[in-house]
Amino acid sequence: MDVTEATFEADVIARSRELPVVVDFWAAWCGPCRALTPVLEEQVGARDGSVALAKVDVDANPGLAATYRVQGIPAVKAFRDGRVVSEFVGARSLVAVASFLDELLAPPRLTSLMDELRETRELPAVLAALEAEEPERALDLILDEVADAPPDRREWLRELAVAVFESLGSEDPVTVAYRRRLASALY
Repeated sequence: MDVTEATFEADVIARSRELPVVVDFWAAWCGPCRALTPVLEEQVGARDGSVALAKVDVDANPGLAATYRVQGIPAVKAFRDGRVVSEFVGARSLVAVASFLDELLAPPRLTSLMDELRETRELPAVLAALEAEEPERALDLILDEVADAPPDRREWLRELAVAVFESLGSEDPVTVAYRRRLASALY
């Protein structure tokens, strides 16, 4: 579907709360955009309605391009729960687009790591914070563990923190603040 500045909120943001929406930022004069569009359409169509495709003409909708920091086209951004969760710039092969969509539709990594915490009974306070949807508390507890952990455990804790960041989104203020703190603690 073609989306404009007037319809973006309903067609992308609101709809992404029901199913993932992939937005193709493009322009008519862009050769790579014309090459990518049929690949996106084919691959989204092959997923039987589990993901929607929206197209935004950046020349006709410069406000959207600016809001979502589109600096090169084609730019593809996947929205879930009202925010960008994954993206790429440039034409991609069929295999690369299929992989992008498969990753988008896969269960969040945090879900499997939380299942692992339940099974191993490790870090019960972190698990409780995550189940209570208190990511800051969970990240504080993870950072406390990092300080004295051996290298292999530090890597596992890093993976857990990164999964929390992914669930929040890359631009979430908690992600931004704690990513810096994690880097300082690790390095």
